[in-house]
Amino acid sequence: MAPPRKHATDVILDAARTLVLRDGPRAASVAAIAEASGAPVGTLYHRFGNRNGVLTAAWIRALERFQSRVLEAATEADPIEAAVAMAAASIAFGRESLDDARLLLNLRPSDLLDGAPDTDFRDRLATMNAPLIEHLQRLARSIYGADGPRETDAVARAIVDLPYAALRRHAHEETLPTWLETDLSAATRTLLATPL
Repeated sequence: MAPPRKHATDVILDAARTLVLRDGPRAASVAAIAEASGAPVGTLYHRFGNRNGVLTAAWIRALERFQSRVLEAATEADPIEAAVAMAAASIAFGRESLDDARLLLNLRPSDLLDGAPDTDFRDRLATMNAPLIEHLQRLARSIYGADGPRETDAVARAIVDLPYAALRRHAHEETLPTWLETDLSAATRTLLATPL
């Protein structure tokens, strides 16, 4: 049986996230993350490989948390209500995990790669996004009768783009406005009820 890890991964990833949000991606060096987390530099290199590995792990963790929240909301039988629930879940994620939301909004995949191609990362991202894309296409078929590019894009505007824009607008605030889910749900419902 392996001994327990002395330095929790979440503590390390939280420290990296804090550095990125406070000082920008370049400030999150391995040495800075080690100092902020209390983990030795060697632990970070052993566990994550390099700086990009730590930042990628923090970003992937935030994306997994976001996607699990949104996909859990997609259980409504009525397609428009399922879409509304998914959009509202994006805001609820931001309300409950604002630092993770800020990380996803401010750290682009290109920041994680230092400009170098990373096929494994792109493949993992495509695999992670596949269930969400399948839900968008399923909802497009149910709402518009087809899941072509226009129909899927219309659903994505309501479920992905609208909450993203709302979160981006309010992410700098201490907390999200209490009325945001209500207003966003109404806007999502209106967008999807409009025929193409």
